[in-house]
Amino acid sequence: MKLLSVALLSACAAQALAQPANLAQPANLPPPGGEKPIAFDVHEGTSMAVSVSPDGKWLAVDLQGSLWIIPAKGGKAKRITDYFNDARQPVWSPDGSRLAYFAYRDGGYDLWTIKPDGSDMRKLTQGAWDDREPAWSPDGRTIAFSSDRSGNYDIWTLDVASGAVKQVSSNGREDRMPSWSPDGASIAYAGIDGGKTALYATTVADGKESLLQQVAGRVDAPSYGPTGQLAYVVQDAKGSHLEVDGKSVSAAENVFPFRISWGKGGYYYVSDGKIRYRSGARLSTIDFAATLEAVKPSYARAKRDWDSTAPRKALGIVHPTISPDGSRIAFVALGDLYLMSSKGGAPENLTKDVALDADPAWSPDGQSIAYTSDKGGGLPQLWIRDLKTGKDRKLTSIDTQPLGAAWSPDGSRIAFLDVDGRWGVAGVCVVDVATGKITRLQASLGQPGSPTWSPDGKYVAIALSYKYSNSFREGTNQIYVIPADGKGEPFWQIPQANAGTDTRGGGGPAWSPDGTKMAAIYEGLLKIWPVEADGKPMGPPRSYTSEIAYFPTWTADSRTILYQSSDKLKTIDTETGVIREIPVDLSYRLAIPTGRTVIHVSNLIDSVRDETQHDKDIVIEGNRIAAIRNHDPALHKADRFIDGTGLTAIPGLIEHHAHLQKDFGGNLERAWLAYGITTVRDPGNQVYDAVEDREAAEAGVRPSPRLYINGPLLEWQRVYYKMGVAVSGPAHLERELERARLLKYDILKSYVRMPDIYQRRIVEAAHQMGVPVTGHEIFPAAYTGVDATEHLGATSRRGYSPKQGPMGMAYEDVIQLFGRSGRTLTPTNFGALTGYLEKYPSYRDDPRLNLYPIWARKTVTESDPLAALLRPLIAGSLTSLKKLYDAGTLVAAGTDTMIATNLHAELSSYVDAGLTPFQALQTATVNSAKSLNLDAGTLEAGKLADITLLEGDPRENIANTFNVRKVIANGQYYDVAELIAAGQESGK
Repeated sequence: MKLLSVALLSACAAQALAQPANLAQPANLPPPGGEKPIAFDVHEGTSMAVSVSPDGKWLAVDLQGSLWIIPAKGGKAKRITDYFNDARQPVWSPDGSRLAYFAYRDGGYDLWTIKPDGSDMRKLTQGAWDDREPAWSPDGRTIAFSSDRSGNYDIWTLDVASGAVKQVSSNGREDRMPSWSPDGASIAYAGIDGGKTALYATTVADGKESLLQQVAGRVDAPSYGPTGQLAYVVQDAKGSHLEVDGKSVSAAENVFPFRISWGKGGYYYVSDGKIRYRSGARLSTIDFAATLEAVKPSYARAKRDWDSTAPRKALGIVHPTISPDGSRIAFVALGDLYLMSSKGGAPENLTKDVALDADPAWSPDGQSIAYTSDKGGGLPQLWIRDLKTGKDRKLTSIDTQPLGAAWSPDGSRIAFLDVDGRWGVAGVCVVDVATGKITRLQASLGQPGSPTWSPDGKYVAIALSYKYSNSFREGTNQIYVIPADGKGEPFWQIPQANAGTDTRGGGGPAWSPDGTKMAAIYEGLLKIWPVEADGKPMGPPRSYTSEIAYFPTWTADSRTILYQSSDKLKTIDTETGVIREIPVDLSYRLAIPTGRTVIHVSNLIDSVRDETQHDKDIVIEGNRIAAIRNHDPALHKADRFIDGTGLTAIPGLIEHHAHLQKDFGGNLERAWLAYGITTVRDPGNQVYDAVEDREAAEAGVRPSPRLYINGPLLEWQRVYYKMGVAVSGPAHLERELERARLLKYDILKSYVRMPDIYQRRIVEAAHQMGVPVTGHEIFPAAYTGVDATEHLGATSRRGYSPKQGPMGMAYEDVIQLFGRSGRTLTPTNFGALTGYLEKYPSYRDDPRLNLYPIWARKTVTESDPLAALLRPLIAGSLTSLKKLYDAGTLVAAGTDTMIATNLHAELSSYVDAGLTPFQALQTATVNSAKSLNLDAGTLEAGKLADITLLEGDPRENIANTFNVRKVIANGQYYDVAELIAAGQESGK
């Protein structure tokens, strides 16, 4: 059906609009699984911007990353770009012939233009930088934009004809969202300086800057009107408001923080998910309908084997390091420290205990190994193993946790990371091996890589993220060199501009013992480059392998490097290029209890029926529930009887989003069990660390929930987290996907800077493996078959979330994308803990908190300084959560934190959102089990025996999930008091 009249089409043609309503929409690549998309109309957009054509007849919007054209009076939206551009904030050229926008088509934000009929798409900028937020000059010859190409965000201009760019603003601030004055003489923009924001303008002719406006709250998106009016958006604790010349005009609307579009007699903007037109005091809504698509992924899902006790190959080989003479290899696997011949074979278990061991490092003489361990109870410290005597010596006794040990060339000192914050935030320290005296070389840094020494002992080098700006946290992993005497200033060495090592977890650098070279992992490959005495590069990194590599270590002669390649260990002779595989004969068996266990409970909630059953006996054979029966004392004749009189049995809780950290030691797993959590899903970790944790848990080396794990977050070129990998391009991505297959990850996570077109490839590969994909995105993720979304808000490459508008609100497009696809959502309601502890202040004194590092305890025992900032968003997030749940979203409870108190707070927040206590309980039991394809999450015959025993009934008060007394995980019984006692340091 033709939507527009011939007369209107003729008028549009006169304005060079080329009849956009009559042209076919651009085709999209099909979903990789071949599923038939479900098409549906939406009438609201989340985080959507609008721009009106110069003749006032058309609107352009950027609904969910595509550009759409809508009649200015409302009607059916016509999409003019495909789904894979992440096209944002379109603006019309003054003559109406083109739209400018910024898009993430190929892994970086660049400026583009397109005709309004969807033809003649042109890329205007390119390079390693992000260029955003275009604004046409009044004469149409120049586009102003923001860019990080100078080391922070500044305003630049682009000459459309020549492509020449020129810097307009230059200061220590982050300058964003430019707008031209009506006469083209100056450019206004928002300036961000830490927590302060203001509006500024720079005169184009002389570069003089002036302050335009300061407000209480955050000010964004300045926009000049035709007679010089200045509009902007202010966000504060009360909401997001539109102001014009200092006067608020939007009342209670939730205004999106984008530049408004001025038309004849009024202006357009988006609030509450709707397109608004305001002329004077008159407000109208422009109704529209846009067709989106989603799929329900269909593939053969892999299922973990929780029954077979046949031998399983150990894949989690952590930090393999070659001895100085090249004869032996030390590594951690299955929770213990191992030693083996460099010829391969069966390794020797040096520790063989319940302790968590990590990060072995050889002394220069090859007689000792330094490593991290929590042996003796408590939290991890540095230990030294004398290989001649077999004796261990505790080297450190500090309040923080040391990881990543590295011996100085003379053997007198050990450098290490002093972990004192979330996600591996750490300082860099040196300890004297003889005296134990510690010198702090560097205060806390953002998740640094392990140290490596210069051969003269003067410097310690680490990998550290080199940020592009303060607006966005991502950067490239570069070499940060620190004077080892604690004096002098650290400095950067950058072997390759705008490209960094893959990961700070195991990507190097490794300084050769003769000091002439460094080795690291770039593009998934082992690369080596020459360096001066202070690490300054003397040439570019050059590839020494064509296969994926990880964690290089040198022999003392600086000739041989040991490295990991997927599920294998290898060495390379760097002179001849000869590569040799080292077979590792190491396996384990799944630990399954034997015999019959009977549990008597006063109450039981099976997470299937919304009812509390009374006086029941649960019969367990091995690790599975054999029967649930009415109480009968005759049944109590079993191998084990657990008396749960007065307690309520619920399915073991599932933490659907938490990241394992070695610095917590085995206490991390103990704490999860003590809080009733019997399964943990880790959606992102260092390449081999989580695999090793999973296998140690399966083998029953130490008390642990069952673990479902991923390897690194798959990023694109830039990276933030140490657990992320900066994928350099399509070939590197294929290497990462093959490693994921060989290491048998349970999940793959496409992270925030992965282009949508390559996210599609990740889905294709993962589903062929039978494992799900998750990420932060909603679209086109819902179309390509991404199985799950992490967080309602959280990080986005755009600087704002396509899942939430201001004040935490999601609108119809997001609600339908979740509901139609039936995808899994883990909300992670940041800020929920504050309200929870206000209701239950005694929980700050919970003895289980003593299992955590001091910094982690403080997140519960002390007030969160961010709580006040998050509080205004919580109400909107909870309203959105209820809508998503009612639409059919599979909500699976998770917290994105290691501190288990948060999961109970998360469940409580769901009840605040409007779920019943039983529905909230299901999000951490049956829903999460469904997401994991796990035979748990309910109390039924045949299910795995994961059971939590509580005081109180969580159907009456969801806060009763906190009152855990006993736990059964995979059929193994744990008493909470005993878990707490086992996690304390001996003698304390």
